[in-house]
Amino acid sequence: MKITVLDGYGLNPGDLSWEPIAQLGELTVFPRTSAEEFYAHAEGADILLTNKTLITAEHIDRLPDLKYIGILATGYNVVDTEAARKHGIPVCNIPAYSTRSVAQMVFALLLAITNRVEHYAEENRKGRWSRNPDFCYWDTPLMELSGKKMGIVGLGHTGMATARIALAFGMEVYACTSKSPLQLGTDIRKSTMEELFSACDVISLNCPLTPETHHLVNPHTLALMTPGAILINTGRGPLVDEEAVAEALRNNTLAAYGADVTSTEPPSADHPLLSAPNAYLTPHIAWATREARLRLMGICEENIRAFLQGKPQNVVNP
Repeated sequence: MKITVLDGYGLNPGDLSWEPIAQLGELTVFPRTSAEEFYAHAEGADILLTNKTLITAEHIDRLPDLKYIGILATGYNVVDTEAARKHGIPVCNIPAYSTRSVAQMVFALLLAITNRVEHYAEENRKGRWSRNPDFCYWDTPLMELSGKKMGIVGLGHTGMATARIALAFGMEVYACTSKSPLQLGTDIRKSTMEELFSACDVISLNCPLTPETHHLVNPHTLALMTPGAILINTGRGPLVDEEAVAEALRNNTLAAYGADVTSTEPPSADHPLLSAPNAYLTPHIAWATREARLRLMGICEENIRAFLQGKPQNVVNP
């Protein structure tokens, strides 16, 4: 069984071992695969593993040996799943491997905004504290999270983990979710999107990207937000109208935007949020803790074993 990883570097730049998967077949790992290199890399593979490399219907038609596609992520929009289904090829993803890491990033971004630790550490490296006439100084607003209202859009695994952390900080939690109030318990208040944007001091986007959620943050919803509100996005870049968010930051109608994602990755050098004030962007690393990547590799191995035993799991195109 020939197993080919099309873009292994993003998942494993060298600190993890491919050996457990190599034991399942003849393994070839390419760090990256360009569109021009696709067939040269994928030809003859029984199993293709991809993270962000596109696998189209045309690709699938031209790979007669292909029997299985594994996504090295939760989202599976990089594969034409319907074309794979027509060829009898299961497409399997890796669900819920990064829940705790992504929820942690929500608060890493939020605390970077509210406490500005990096700013003060850098100022002190320059000697500012040593020269200061008083025992302390601050030149940014500092916010206590306890008592603030946090709105969460999407209450799946990551949204619920985020809610639990918010509650531990003493925040009031509002959620826009399909779950019933009985499923939420007494600590989380079910809200409409409009109520959530109008009431909350912090809004965290933890929902999937669908036609309905595309640009759910737009000039209208931004206008609903309370003065000084903070927006966090660890979901998908296109959940927000990035031009509108940049404009709201420049106009001080949005206090800050913390995001681990952009609509196009990597963003262009002239991306509006790279120069917008109070925009805190990280390079899509919420999922990339070593612990989360180890879980991902482990589930990938389990998925392939299940397929080889004739019982594929985590199939997204049944």
